[in-house]
Amino acid sequence: MDYQNITRRLPPTRLAFLGSLLLSFVAVYGTFLVGRDAVFYLDVARQISEEGPRVAFRVFNWPWFSLLLAGTHRLLPVPLELTAYSWCAAFLAGTCALLVAITQRFVAGSGYWACLVALSIPAFNHFRYDIIREFGFWFFCVLAFWLALRWQERGGWRSPILVHLAIVGAALFRLEAAFLLAAFALWLAAEANTASGRLKLLQFNLLPLLAAGIGGVMLVSIGGFSQSRVDLFLSLIDPRNAMTQLDWMAGKFADAALGKASADDARQIVFLGLLFTLVAKFLSGCGPFLIPLLYRANWQALGDYWRKLRPLACAWLLYFGILMFFFVNMHFINGRYVSFLHVLSVPFLTMALMRFARQWPRLSKIVITLAVLVMLGNVVSLGAKRTHFLEASAWLSSHTSPADAVYYEDIRISYYAGRGVPEALISRDEALSAYSATRFRFFVLTTKAEDARLQQWMAENKKRMVQKFSNSKGDTVTIVGD
Repeated sequence: MDYQNITRRLPPTRLAFLGSLLLSFVAVYGTFLVGRDAVFYLDVARQISEEGPRVAFRVFNWPWFSLLLAGTHRLLPVPLELTAYSWCAAFLAGTCALLVAITQRFVAGSGYWACLVALSIPAFNHFRYDIIREFGFWFFCVLAFWLALRWQERGGWRSPILVHLAIVGAALFRLEAAFLLAAFALWLAAEANTASGRLKLLQFNLLPLLAAGIGGVMLVSIGGFSQSRVDLFLSLIDPRNAMTQLDWMAGKFADAALGKASADDARQIVFLGLLFTLVAKFLSGCGPFLIPLLYRANWQALGDYWRKLRPLACAWLLYFGILMFFFVNMHFINGRYVSFLHVLSVPFLTMALMRFARQWPRLSKIVITLAVLVMLGNVVSLGAKRTHFLEASAWLSSHTSPADAVYYEDIRISYYAGRGVPEALISRDEALSAYSATRFRFFVLTTKAEDARLQQWMAENKKRMVQKFSNSKGDTVTIVGD
């Protein structure tokens, strides 16, 4: 077999891009239902397509992804779901290819190793079946890093403009992409002791300063501006809010679990608990690539990562801090938010894997095998399909009218029933309260009719089970009415 010819025809970046598209196709092909967030984005895009772009900000305070879907849907005769899946697959493929390009540019011989890491690390690859804004956020962020690293080598005034445009593109998907401005400024400030470093710092900051100046003048002229998504982000990174929330959690924890002698340590215990939880989520998201990190010698790759890819390292530290602020203020964190740390870590994990392969060639084959299995596991689901959701949706579509007041515990049932997204999104506890019992004609619940609490509520409110649908696993959708 002519390996040189294969590598020439299928270099690592091309393999990463095409391999990512293939994996996304496999993941989507086996998907029965879109995710909860996807339903919202698709419904907003539908409304934009039907009523025009003015409706966008009325139903969502950051609708740029939905605007992209609606615009593409209008130009091409392609269903909205397929349009969304296509954009998400393209963005993730571009992200993987750029990560491989960045890694192999600064780490000799790392191309195919980086390809393996980028395509199999579970933290962000297991989202391939979903429609989420993160795909565009990841792509434009990594594009900004790729442009910035090229600019570091070549210099010039044009490249910083392209970097800023990439950051704007990322911010249109997720506003927190604005933190890249601080990450790049931190990276450049470390080189400000030289004339070339000061020039690059000026080149990078000139455009944001001009934009801030023009924006400030415009805000003064129109009497101020408020955007709920911007206001929320600023509140989340406000240290005063974080300290207030941390004190509140510490007080709750001290009252519930600590004695008087340890009450003063509640804040430190809560903070360290949140910190270690975030670190644990990051480590678990690394999948089989955590194994090389168990060997202390491979942590030397961290030094190489800092020296060669400092913009990514600075961004990792700042984004970790943002996640901590979010965790403290919102009292939860999930793998989707943490996954950007793994995107930034692909070069580091690649370097650690290469060191591990040189030191432990036999064990590295096990890691590679596990990585391939995880790669397949990310896109192939062997669990029971949620056919009961589709059956319940079909029943509701044919037995109810759009005017009927229906409570949906899972908005995907409403979406597939052709009812869009309900305007009043309330929790199940609120829906099963005495006040809400008379507000809805039907209650569509993702629980079994035999549930003791549901049985008691139906008896108290003179309700009955109208219909129920189950899948092969026994998961049930129960429809309750008068």
